[in-house]
Amino acid sequence: MARVTVDQVDKIYPPQQRGQLPVQALQGVSFTVEEAEFCCLLGHSGCGKTTLLNIIAGFEQVSAGSVQLNGQPVGKPSWQRTVVFQDYALFPWLTVARNIAFGLENKGVDAAQIARTVAQQVELVGLQGFESRLPHELSGGMRQRVAIARALAVDPQVALFDEPFAALDSQNRALLQDELVRISRQTRKTMVLITHSIEEAIKLSDRIIVMTRRPGTVKANLQIDLPRPRDEEDLAVIALKKQLRALIANEREPEPTA
Repeated sequence: MARVTVDQVDKIYPPQQRGQLPVQALQGVSFTVEEAEFCCLLGHSGCGKTTLLNIIAGFEQVSAGSVQLNGQPVGKPSWQRTVVFQDYALFPWLTVARNIAFGLENKGVDAAQIARTVAQQVELVGLQGFESRLPHELSGGMRQRVAIARALAVDPQVALFDEPFAALDSQNRALLQDELVRISRQTRKTMVLITHSIEEAIKLSDRIIVMTRRPGTVKANLQIDLPRPRDEEDLAVIALKKQLRALIANEREPEPTA
C-alpha cells in the first residue's frame, strides 16, 4: 500500500544550444494518489506527462517542489517504484520466466522464492504454458503481460505505466485494459498510468489528473466513483467523456520557443 504526493513540482530543462531559452516542462504540479488508487495522467502529447512519471520513478529530479512516497522524499530509482514501458523493454535473450525473475535475481532473492513468485505472476497475467518462450515468439499483448508481471514481481509499492498499450491494436488494447483493471483490483497496488486517450482514462481510473499543455500543470483533478465494469453507453460515462473532451479541447498549442 502506498500514497504518492506531488507537491508544487516544477521541471525546467536548460538550453541545449547557445541562443535557446530554458524549457519549462512542469509548473506547480500538485496532486495526491491515495493508497491502492489507479490514477491516470491525461493530456496532449508534450504536456509533461512522461516527465512527471520519470520524476515519480526517480529517473529525473525536480527543479522545485517535491514528490513523496508515504511521506518520504522520492530520490533515485528504487524497487519501491517500477515502470512498464510502451515498448515492453524485455530482454530478448531471456525467456518469459527469466524476464519476470530478473528483478528478483538482482535483489538477491533465493531461488525457491523466485520460482514461487514467477509462478504466481505468470498465473496473474495469464501466461501459463509460455514460461519458456522468448519475447520474439510472443504477440505484442503477451509481451506487455510479461512486462507487467516483471514490474509486479518485485512487489513494488507503486507501479508506473508509460502509455503501455499505445503500440497495440485496438482489440489487444481493450483486452489488456480489462486485464490491468483486474490486476489492480486483485493486487491492491497503487498505480499511475499516462495516456492521451480519454476512453482509456475513464475505463481504468479511480482518479484522473488532466494536465495543461506546456508548461504542464494540473487543470482538473477528478475522482471517478463509477462502478466497474464501465459501460460506454452509461449516461454517467458519457457525461464524464464530454467533460474531459471539453477540458482537453480548450488547450491551445504552445508558443514556439526561441
